[in-house]
Amino acid sequence: MRTKYVGLVVLIFSSVLGWRSAAERLSGAVTESTTTGPPAVSSVQLPQPDPAFKGVIGETYKDSTPSYPLPVKALKGSPNVLVILLDDVGFGMCSTFGGPVPTPNMDALANNGLKYTRFHTTALCSPTRAALLAGRNHHSCGTGVIIEMGTGYPGYTGVIPKSTALVSEILRDNGYATGMFGKWHNTPEPDISPAGPFDRWPTGVGFDYFYGFNQGETHQYYPTIYRNATWTPQPKTPEQGYHFTADMTDEAIAWTRNVRAADPDKPWFNYFSTSGVHAPHHAPKEWREKYVGKFDHGWDRQRELTLAKQLEMGIVPKGTKLTPRPKEIPAWDEQKPEAKQVYARLMENYAAYMAYTDYEVGRLIDSLRASGELDNTLVMYVVGDNGASAEGGLEGTFSEIASLIGVQLGLESTLKRLGEIGGPTSEPHVPVGWAWAMNAPFQWTKQVASHFGGTRNPMVVHWPKGIQSKGEIRGQFHHVIDVAPTILEACKIPEPKVVNGIPQKPIEGVSMLYSFDNAKAKDRRTTQYFELATNRAIYHDGWVACSKYGLPWETAGRGDGFLTAPWELYNVDKDFSQADNLAAKEPLKLKELQAKFLDEAKKYGVFPLDPRFSERMDPKLRIAGDPKTSWTYYGNSVWLPEPIGPQLFPRPHSITAELVIPKGGAEGVITCAGAFSAGWSLYVKDGKPNFRYTFFDIADVSIPSSETLPEGKVTLKTEFTPDGTKEGGGTLEFFVNGKPAGGGKLRRSVFRHGLEPFEVGRDSITPVSPGYKTPFAFTGMIDKVTFELTKK
Repeated sequence: MRTKYVGLVVLIFSSVLGWRSAAERLSGAVTESTTTGPPAVSSVQLPQPDPAFKGVIGETYKDSTPSYPLPVKALKGSPNVLVILLDDVGFGMCSTFGGPVPTPNMDALANNGLKYTRFHTTALCSPTRAALLAGRNHHSCGTGVIIEMGTGYPGYTGVIPKSTALVSEILRDNGYATGMFGKWHNTPEPDISPAGPFDRWPTGVGFDYFYGFNQGETHQYYPTIYRNATWTPQPKTPEQGYHFTADMTDEAIAWTRNVRAADPDKPWFNYFSTSGVHAPHHAPKEWREKYVGKFDHGWDRQRELTLAKQLEMGIVPKGTKLTPRPKEIPAWDEQKPEAKQVYARLMENYAAYMAYTDYEVGRLIDSLRASGELDNTLVMYVVGDNGASAEGGLEGTFSEIASLIGVQLGLESTLKRLGEIGGPTSEPHVPVGWAWAMNAPFQWTKQVASHFGGTRNPMVVHWPKGIQSKGEIRGQFHHVIDVAPTILEACKIPEPKVVNGIPQKPIEGVSMLYSFDNAKAKDRRTTQYFELATNRAIYHDGWVACSKYGLPWETAGRGDGFLTAPWELYNVDKDFSQADNLAAKEPLKLKELQAKFLDEAKKYGVFPLDPRFSERMDPKLRIAGDPKTSWTYYGNSVWLPEPIGPQLFPRPHSITAELVIPKGGAEGVITCAGAFSAGWSLYVKDGKPNFRYTFFDIADVSIPSSETLPEGKVTLKTEFTPDGTKEGGGTLEFFVNGKPAGGGKLRRSVFRHGLEPFEVGRDSITPVSPGYKTPFAFTGMIDKVTFELTKK
């Protein structure tokens, strides 16, 4: 009986812990395990297998020796890793690299570390971020464009494949704590919903903790924030001093301190991805005041001043030329006084935002210095995910969302609200001229992957325990795909071959560690392609061949002229700024590099080339089958990113709400989408339905119903009938229990309304209508709301 009992117990244990063969266990033989456990650090297969039992099994615990399965630990002395990524910062913006905006905290890191002046990005947000974390080219990561523009081709899905595991996952599975703060922009847009799937949110790709926003931009005073995978309201109001950059910094500091409090030895990886300085450009008033009058000399003169400073500092080689202003960008001296006033104010605000971002980065660095962790923290500080952005248009804008969807509000719109720029009621963006100036001495801007104005972003590396050199410049040619392999080499972690059972594409980047203490080390990156919306280039052995097509501030209707767009040729070993086009003088070299580009494009999934930009935001490109024409939601609590919700304007549609109105009436928001600056809201106030549509100055209308909602069960319906104009205007009518109840006209509507969500039952962040204060939750019962596209 006793033998059977022991056998049964051991069988149960064996099924749980996976011990040795059944015959050995049932025999009662008790021996010490000879199977070795997992290595102390990293394996080429992740996650690492469960540790083998190393103890002794007797008949009772008294004659047995336990061996508790401990988690994988990083190698003793492994560095922390802090990757700081700024957004939309040009090569010539920050003082660290000769620019006009003081960045003393970046300066301090550079003076005690290294400045890389030939580092490159992809020229756009999501592609750079995917490439940075994966260590592969952006097309290899399925991210040839931003996630909102994914199409059905392998290089352009907007979906990072499982075969390109991110460095966050590799570090986590090798004993690191991992946290991500700020802008993500790498989750497929359809997945940004309460239904997920969540496997491509930060917490699904190796980050233990996430505090930030998931799409390309957010309002700094009224952000759309997620904690892990759940929307969370901001902790205080702008009137109480709230700004998202400070909030994410507070969260990052608290996270690193809590990790260290919980485990004094566990290294961490912090991906600190700031909003700064992506539009909307928001800077606290006290910071804006520091820059009043600082840019009255204009963008042409600023480029001259920046190059002079870069030459003085040794940021650029002697003899570097200032590339000329393209004919498409107007001269500063040709602008009218009121235009100069607007443009200077927009630039003052942009500069203030950068300076403020530097201050907040400095707070994070100071916290590490105070805790004694900075010396053994590898800081890789990438100064921009692309060049400065020209997406604000030639005149700049009070609403960057309007500009992105092709609506120019005009100079007058900004002029009459000059005092609001940078504050909570604005969503501003600088004009093209200032974006171009911030990329000095290079040509062009963000989106233009053919030229260094779009792709050359400097980088600072700081690691006192790992780098002997201090305050030096490094001129090796590198790319953002080189960040991940650098981290792995510094942490002594091998590249995994299999992750979660999926074979991995080889990492395509090269480690930069070889250059840390050797300024004269020969470049290990000798070839690199660039491509973004048919702007393309190839770097090879000191030469660049490139072809530019379209203007970055023209977001639609670019056509197929890229097929015949001219190519340029530069010897960038001798011509740092791409100032001397040698295409006519060196036709054979140009032909050689064009062939090289084709080879690289085929290798990394660049084809098919596609010049479309905003057209690719069409959700039909990311669904199977016919697009939805109706949506139904139940209850008083629905919250979705607007692109996941019903796609209504400017198309003909109806909204039908089945409500229960209590005795005494009800009030509140039935359904809405968007924000105070751009959005729509169907709500009840003083017993009557109202519809509000706003899009800054060009579409701003409140339509009240003529009828009061009765008590009990009520069906409230609106119908929108477009007028056929290109502005998307039309007539909106109310119906209460099937009977006409008034209406009115919309003179304009657009297909997206910015950064805030679609909701049923409330308006959570900023009020679409000035007629109520958020959340203005509906006090009746919403049985269901149905949205239908109609054929009118």
